[in-house]
Amino acid sequence: MGLIIVLAAMQLCQPVQAQSLSDLQQLREQAQQGQNGQGQGNGAVGAAASQSGAGVGSVKPFELSTSRTIQGMNAGQQSTGQYYNSSRGGRTLPGEPTVDTVYPKQMAMENPPYAANLFIGGFESERADGLNDNYLVAQGDKISIWLWGAVNFADVVTVDNQGNIFIPNIGPIQVANTPASAVNSKVTAKIKQIYTNDVSVYVNLLTSTPVSVYITGPVLRPGQYAGQASDSLLYFLKRAGGIDFQRGSFRKIDVQRDGKTLATADLYEFLREGQLPEVSFKDGDVLVVRPIGATVVVQTGARNSFTFEFKKEELKGEVLTHYATPRNFINHVSVAGVRDGQQFSRYVKLKNFADFMLQAGDTVEFVDDHEQLVYRINIQGSHTGPSQVMVDKGTRLKDVLNYIKVNPDLSDTQNIYLLRESVAQKQKEIIDRSLQQLERSVYTAPISSSGEGAIRVQEAQLVSDFITRAREVEPLGKVVVSENQQVANVLLEPNDTIVVPAITDLVQVGGEVMLPQAVVFNPDATAADYIAWAGGFTQRADDERILVIRKNGIVEFDQIEGSRITRKEGSVNLRPGDQVIVLPATDVKSLQAVKDITQIIYQIAVAANVALD
Repeated sequence: MGLIIVLAAMQLCQPVQAQSLSDLQQLREQAQQGQNGQGQGNGAVGAAASQSGAGVGSVKPFELSTSRTIQGMNAGQQSTGQYYNSSRGGRTLPGEPTVDTVYPKQMAMENPPYAANLFIGGFESERADGLNDNYLVAQGDKISIWLWGAVNFADVVTVDNQGNIFIPNIGPIQVANTPASAVNSKVTAKIKQIYTNDVSVYVNLLTSTPVSVYITGPVLRPGQYAGQASDSLLYFLKRAGGIDFQRGSFRKIDVQRDGKTLATADLYEFLREGQLPEVSFKDGDVLVVRPIGATVVVQTGARNSFTFEFKKEELKGEVLTHYATPRNFINHVSVAGVRDGQQFSRYVKLKNFADFMLQAGDTVEFVDDHEQLVYRINIQGSHTGPSQVMVDKGTRLKDVLNYIKVNPDLSDTQNIYLLRESVAQKQKEIIDRSLQQLERSVYTAPISSSGEGAIRVQEAQLVSDFITRAREVEPLGKVVVSENQQVANVLLEPNDTIVVPAITDLVQVGGEVMLPQAVVFNPDATAADYIAWAGGFTQRADDERILVIRKNGIVEFDQIEGSRITRKEGSVNLRPGDQVIVLPATDVKSLQAVKDITQIIYQIAVAANVALD
């Protein structure tokens, strides 16, 4: 309504543009006069207002509709068309190029470049407050000066383009390229030449002028970046995203000024010796990262297993060893590469590797190739001596048993067994192979009807769950070495574990029984008796094959046919320390791979002493 009144008023006067509050006030007064004329029926203003349908009321400038936004009156709220000085925080604008759109996709490097960790983190944004004492004053810096005593003066002066500051009655003072720590003394000395007595002086460098540095070459975000003149070369490189691992050199980074190379940085020397060129940057300086040089990859066996960049004269085994730092006990080096268009490989002793000539693209492995003449044997169970012994290669079991201290009243030396890593690994491979075969047979079985297909889907899910649990089982790697009070004098392997069982009067009952527990040994009891004492079978128990694991690791099977006692029942004479494990039965109606699953259950029970259902 207010806008219509203003339009009516504008028809009675010359065209104007409301550019100030006073102009808008005049328009409001003219509109009010038009309203008075309309009420009295006099003048063309009232007629025009009547024709336009203007209502009665005052017009306020802030009620006028406008699309403009006043920055100071926006109360910090976002609005279309405004400018913000705050950082975008890494957000990209619509259509703005990103690293993903302008860079070719590259495979991740297994061995990243040496010194690549220099660009980890956000150290370029963690800047200390205040100025560096070694900062050199530059044009545009601001310096505060106080004089009191016979003369009073206080002002903040700016270093001009000639590198001077000007103080009344003193004149220009050259301060450009003066360290921040020396500004006070230099300016004070100049003032004291004029005011020799009764004048105290205090000078302080307030701010440093940012410099603009260009960064180019194989970096992730080349361009122009601002920083302090005292900032390091690493600061500007990190602002540019760091050096491109695939294309950029860590060994040759030039600092150019006015087209001339001022200094060259080698990040390897910084990482090893802490050496970086001391450069005070100025506006227009350029950092040029040169293309990557010859590289050698150290894969394994070194504390620094990285991709190393070397100058041509550094492609020697001695230099690589210096940077890679082989681990202890390394005695051989494997080198693979290309020479004269042909595949090349060498296997040399570490002591002869210093003079070995390398070439770009070589792959190096440091190898511990000592013959293991002494290794460790572990001892567990009922014994009173040390739990580890070191033996020479070729030592046999009885050679170690002579040094194991035991208590004859507590240790069962007639049922000793071994735990061997190589046997456990082999058992794991057998179980995994059986699981793969089971999985393949289930998922590739033919289907003749939709009803059978639905059954197969359910069966596949059940088998998949079984396979997942079975793959988590870790075999023990038992080696049976004792039987009928005789111990086999087997050859020992590294990390073998000799287990001396304790004498016990109990029989362990577990698996698919109602109450898994330990039962006191009864010489007249059979497996059926022990199972009965454990509460009997569960509904999922397989009563045809009962697993009996002896103390020495031997596995035997017993069976019970329901509640009837057969001639086969009780054929296994139980002894103290035996384990009776009832295995789960598989449902023949719902699973067609019953035979494979039953076989795997037996393998797991024997290898890990676990009844997996």
